[in-house]
Amino acid sequence: MSPEHPLRRLLRQDKNDSWAVRLLPRVVIGVAVVYTLVVIASQSVSSFVALVALALLGGLVWLLRRRAQLLMALASTVVTLALTGYWATAADIARGAKATPLTGQAVFGYWALAGMALLGAWMVKEHPGRRGVTVVVADVILVIASVIGMFTPEAGIPIGFLGVLGVLAFRGSTAKKLLTRLRRVPTTATSGGKPTKNPNS
Repeated sequence: MSPEHPLRRLLRQDKNDSWAVRLLPRVVIGVAVVYTLVVIASQSVSSFVALVALALLGGLVWLLRRRAQLLMALASTVVTLALTGYWATAADIARGAKATPLTGQAVFGYWALAGMALLGAWMVKEHPGRRGVTVVVADVILVIASVIGMFTPEAGIPIGFLGVLGVLAFRGSTAKKLLTRLRRVPTTATSGGKPTKNPNS
């Protein structure tokens, strides 16, 4: 090996070689982390699945680190799915029905509305506001609707649907057109009702 070989530089650990000095701790920490993850994943299937899910989630966050609105919308959707699934399952169990977060009667309805809010915010080409904020507002209304659905099961899904639809309409292109029309009305009224100057005065 030549003196300039990267492996030789790493093993020599010359104090004047900043690359080698910084790389060695990173290599040691990386090997320790990989070994720890392998040990945890080999304990059970659930641990392996959890680690794979965390790795995929970390990769997704890394890829979307510059798209804050989409990242916020995805995070809000995940939290909404968990909360609505919990409330819907709790309501089914309270009524005496055997249900899980994946087999409840209202779970898939709430999840479909959460997906509707996420897709609806990004399907509009010209969105007047921030798309992530639109999804968060719709998800908050959806969570409130799921809480209402615990006490009145027949009203949960309709309230959630109307709430999500109203948020998408208010925050979408419909609101933009409405605001444009409202801004034109005072201008037209002012120009039409402008008093003319009396030439005799």
